[in-house]
Amino acid sequence: MSAEKLPTVLLIDDEEQSLAAMRLALEDEFDCLTATSADEGWRLMEENYVEVIFCDQRMPGKTGVEFLTEVRDRWPETVRIIITGYTETNDMIAAINAAGIYQFVTKPWHPDQLLMAARNAVHLFQLSRDHDRMALEMRYLASRAESQLEERRKALREGLGFEKVLRAPDSPMDAVVMQARQFASFDVPVLLIGETGTGKATLARAMHYTSLRSDKPFRELNCAGLTDDLLQVELFGARRGALPGLAANRIGLFQRADRGTLFLGGVDTLSPAMQLALLRVVREGAFQPVGGHETQTTNLRLMAASQADLRALVARGRFRADLYHALSVAEITVPPLRERRADVPLLAQHLLFEAANAHGKHVYALSDAALEFLEAYHWPGNLRELKNEITRMLIFAQDRVLGPDLISRHILQAPRDQRPAAAGTGHGVDAVLAASGTLKDRVEAIEMRILRETLTRLRWNKSQAAAELGLSRVGLRAKLDRYGIAPPGRCADQQEEA
Repeated sequence: MSAEKLPTVLLIDDEEQSLAAMRLALEDEFDCLTATSADEGWRLMEENYVEVIFCDQRMPGKTGVEFLTEVRDRWPETVRIIITGYTETNDMIAAINAAGIYQFVTKPWHPDQLLMAARNAVHLFQLSRDHDRMALEMRYLASRAESQLEERRKALREGLGFEKVLRAPDSPMDAVVMQARQFASFDVPVLLIGETGTGKATLARAMHYTSLRSDKPFRELNCAGLTDDLLQVELFGARRGALPGLAANRIGLFQRADRGTLFLGGVDTLSPAMQLALLRVVREGAFQPVGGHETQTTNLRLMAASQADLRALVARGRFRADLYHALSVAEITVPPLRERRADVPLLAQHLLFEAANAHGKHVYALSDAALEFLEAYHWPGNLRELKNEITRMLIFAQDRVLGPDLISRHILQAPRDQRPAAAGTGHGVDAVLAASGTLKDRVEAIEMRILRETLTRLRWNKSQAAAELGLSRVGLRAKLDRYGIAPPGRCADQQEEA
């Protein structure tokens, strides 16, 4: 193994005797290069990696200060030490300012003094190199961290963007998403109209994360069911002591969403007083905290949602026309789930995977028969009801593939031979009772739904179904043939034969 390389020191003095003495004092611990002039020293600097220079001040041609000044410009990391027999203050100040001298060694010097100066200089050189290396690494790491952070922000924005609005090919939501994308990049208020649970908040969040405010906060609040006092505190904030038990200032959503986006659901439920307060924020960006007298300002983008048609509320005098026009610069109508039935299988599978991950239960998918029932249902509660149904099915599932036997009875009994009716229209027994037709027709309709629901729930075990319904196997088969009720493809292979 080769010995460790010694630090290199350059000694410059026009007196040979002085050079020999310096070399003798340092050569045990350093690799010493010697030069008798500035020009010779410059040549050695170009040919060698020099860490420390000892240079005499008084030399023919260039002085030590002049030479070390040139060295500093070319090799700033090399530690520069000057040796002089003169201690005039002016010379010392000139050397410090011009050449960046690390240390003075005065003549006559002691060998131990010279050795200690060389050791300290080499240590300083190594510290300087380590500092430069660490600074470079820190700049690289900072740049890399910022790049990774931006990548994560981008992934977050993409993960919360329009990719979250799941839909099948040629879905009615395609036009909605196209509208939302167009409005997202324009910094104007947005009004989302649609039934509860249709995904208005998800759409608003997607618009925020594809807007120019995507790196700023997104806040949301559902105003429905909240009193004016609670709404004022949530939106405007409150000063300490303004409310019982409030020991510190409370920051409201108008301030917390500054430079970002605030999504307010249920604006159709706002009282006239809150409508007026909201109008001021939309127009002027101004508000007053509860218990405060100073006016604060906010620069936020407001997105509002309503279950009711605000135009109709304006016509009936229940909603301010000026607030409606201020909120509806961009207006988007979100269709209910019953109008996008082709989306149900995709949404159901996605919700199943989310629920399985959340609850730590391993499942693969929903069966085709189950998806058929789910797609046929009218979903008055929209996505929220679908999510609840999928979660309930997951809880009771025993197999990796969830079948129709796990679906709730009211969904299994829903009519499958007609397109779902409008919101608020019944689909169960009550709807049949209220429908027109003869007594026989309505009774048969109810009987057919009971048969289909019972067989599906029992996985088309006809023996169990007949026993539960109080029928014989022959009687059950006759009713199935009469109504044309047949099992799904997968169940047909699994049903029991008597």
